[in-house]
Amino acid sequence: MSLIPQPAMRPANPRFSSGPCTKRPGWSPEALKEALLGRSHRSKEGKAKLAEAIDLTREILQVPDSHRIGIVPASDTGAVEMALWSLLGQRGVDMLAWESFGSGWVSDVIKQLRLDDVRVFEAPYGELPNLAEVDFSRDVVFTWNGTTSGVRVPDAGFIPANRDGLTICDATSAAFAQELDYAKLDVVTFSWQKVLGGEGAHGILILSPRAVERLESYTPAWPLPKIFRLTKGGKLIEGIFRGETINTPSMLCVEDYLDALYWAKSLGGLSALIGRANDNFAALRDFVERAEWLDFLAVAPETRSNTSVCLIITDPRVAALSADAKAAFAKAMVKLLETAGVAHDIGAYRDAPPGLRIWTGATVERTDVEALLPWLEWAFESALRDLKQAA
Repeated sequence: MSLIPQPAMRPANPRFSSGPCTKRPGWSPEALKEALLGRSHRSKEGKAKLAEAIDLTREILQVPDSHRIGIVPASDTGAVEMALWSLLGQRGVDMLAWESFGSGWVSDVIKQLRLDDVRVFEAPYGELPNLAEVDFSRDVVFTWNGTTSGVRVPDAGFIPANRDGLTICDATSAAFAQELDYAKLDVVTFSWQKVLGGEGAHGILILSPRAVERLESYTPAWPLPKIFRLTKGGKLIEGIFRGETINTPSMLCVEDYLDALYWAKSLGGLSALIGRANDNFAALRDFVERAEWLDFLAVAPETRSNTSVCLIITDPRVAALSADAKAAFAKAMVKLLETAGVAHDIGAYRDAPPGLRIWTGATVERTDVEALLPWLEWAFESALRDLKQAA
């Protein structure tokens, strides 16, 4: 059987990974020339860099002045764990999970914190749990945008303005690409490596006044590691939210984050970033709607992520295969695209249904998304040809 011809156009940037995500357009190591290397992060200049990163984060994300913003260790995972270990246990908690990372937070709360009063609301990949069943007199933990399922909450309408419990939101693939309602969110976390393409290992923790009040009035029953401690003597450690980090940050990564923030500002801020992500998603959405062999993992259109887009192969010839064979088919497509040099790291997350996961956040160019689309068709037809030959 003859080879299927490859498309003529190629993405200029084949990096469609869902994290770490691609750098901003035009990025080069020259962007890091002002990095404060070989200097203490506690120096006047070091603190100024960290405070600048916090201030620009507030400006771009439009975080209210009432909320604290801190740079914390261990990426988004570290930020979420700090919140869980420091804030939970004062009252019952409702845990929401519809993909891998949300399920991970459920496991930590039940198996590590061992809280007694925990209710879990789960949904399979592609769907949301029934948000109307959540009790906001309790603390509530959820992901805004499910990075491994491509399913997001449409908005914060399910959260009441007047609530007794705290809302703890993992927003790592939503920040800088989707509207976050800070009046409804008491804790927001994300990492630099997602939508702005920053280098990893650092997290952002945003606290509302209600979260600060909990920290200063409640002491967990368990010991807290040093890197989780947000209070001292019953008072918030304010320095964390002025750039006096708990542990040593990479000033090279800080410089890279500053570069991404200034790029975002030059575009026009949050609305421009959201617009770029929406445009990229629209190009991919239109292709999926035309394709007869492909569909979104997210069932409801209003829940489909505009950053981490998860796709499943619905062609009957593939759908009829065993689970292992379906996974092998998707991996074959990913390998073909990788070998051709047109798409890197777009396989579905290891715990998710077999398929593709394509990042369409703000640092991706729409022209690259558009150039990728015929290659997806090519990879499918090529993998299908190989499947027929192997039969």
